[in-house]
Amino acid sequence: MGCLASKPRDAGGNRRRPGTAVEVAVFVPGLRIPKSVDLSQTLGNSLSRNLVERLSALRTRIVVMAAQEAPTVTKPRRKTATQHGGSSLADLLQALEDYLPVLLGLVKNGSQSKDKVQFVWVNQEDVAEETGMANAWYEVLSVLHLMAMLCLSEANSLLLPKMSNDCYQLKVSEEDQRTTIDIFLKAAGYLDCAIQHVLPQIPPETREDLPLDLAEGVLRAFCMQALGQSVDIQLGMAIDSPKATLAVKRRLACEMVKCWHQAHNSITQVPLTDGWGGKHHLFIKWKYAEAKAAAYYYHGLILDEGNTEKSHGMAIAALQAAEEFLKESKRACEVFNAMPPTSRNPPLWGSARYLLEKIPKDASSKARINQDLYSHERVLEPAPTLPDFAVALKPDDYQLPPVDPSWNEQNDHQ
Repeated sequence: MGCLASKPRDAGGNRRRPGTAVEVAVFVPGLRIPKSVDLSQTLGNSLSRNLVERLSALRTRIVVMAAQEAPTVTKPRRKTATQHGGSSLADLLQALEDYLPVLLGLVKNGSQSKDKVQFVWVNQEDVAEETGMANAWYEVLSVLHLMAMLCLSEANSLLLPKMSNDCYQLKVSEEDQRTTIDIFLKAAGYLDCAIQHVLPQIPPETREDLPLDLAEGVLRAFCMQALGQSVDIQLGMAIDSPKATLAVKRRLACEMVKCWHQAHNSITQVPLTDGWGGKHHLFIKWKYAEAKAAAYYYHGLILDEGNTEKSHGMAIAALQAAEEFLKESKRACEVFNAMPPTSRNPPLWGSARYLLEKIPKDASSKARINQDLYSHERVLEPAPTLPDFAVALKPDDYQLPPVDPSWNEQNDHQ
């Protein structure tokens, strides 16, 4: 996210080379990747040689792997249903998980050294803008952010429809859908941990200098985005299930609205207008409108089951609202895809494909039926209020790992 990696004055930065528009099922910003730093120069006099070498080796491994992996994240490849990928992403994620316990010793056990190192990170979309900060908690925050973005990248790849085994159609398998929900909740867990347990460790005056992609509003938006897209997958599964009732589908759609509403509120707290930041804002606007279309559609169908003229009138109003929000989502989608770096939609599947076909058709037919049923002219009802349901899905309960035992040697050394 070129603009997100910059300060507000640089918020339009976007250095990505022009190329073929990539398919976007899940919005993933340009990765923030670490740059090499000489830990021995700053920590050599305060930490044991073995500990400095261990920290350096683990971080250097991430620097090398992230530089290799970053270009592939924004250019996902669709694989056939029989192919499996993601091993390099998994390796990088494991490297980050290996680094965290040793790094955490610096902020917990090495308090005298935690502010000595100028940790430097750069956004792959804006290589001219490096962000350095002499605060080890900033490094922890950056690591958790990268872990979450790697998960979102993997989710994007899984949600690009693949050719089925019979080579008949492009689709997303149920197995991939369930796996993606787990990955989304994992990403949300990293982000929730960052918000709840890492950001508060950074002094308020220092927090103001964080790059925009680490701002609390952006982290919360990504967390709720992950939950919202998880619920969307659940809704698609419910649509395909003959056992799922209208009430179940309405509840899921309303939960999805709540997720995207919170994501929208969070992202609007951050001054993002251009580049990847503006694109993220548009993605949330698109999905928020799409979620409201689904919720009003199912709410309208349930209201139409009533036997009164009032309930039928409210049903028509809800279905018409669904149709308007569907049009709004299409417009937001088009603007999102047109905004550099340009993107395109993968083939439609799941709830989006179903509702695109059903909402206009049912809104028109229900209005016509009720017009015939009640011959006198009706006053157009306002859109009814949607039911309020708590979001059932929660981020994974990710907790920062315990400090690596190698710090015991350092404590003995002191």
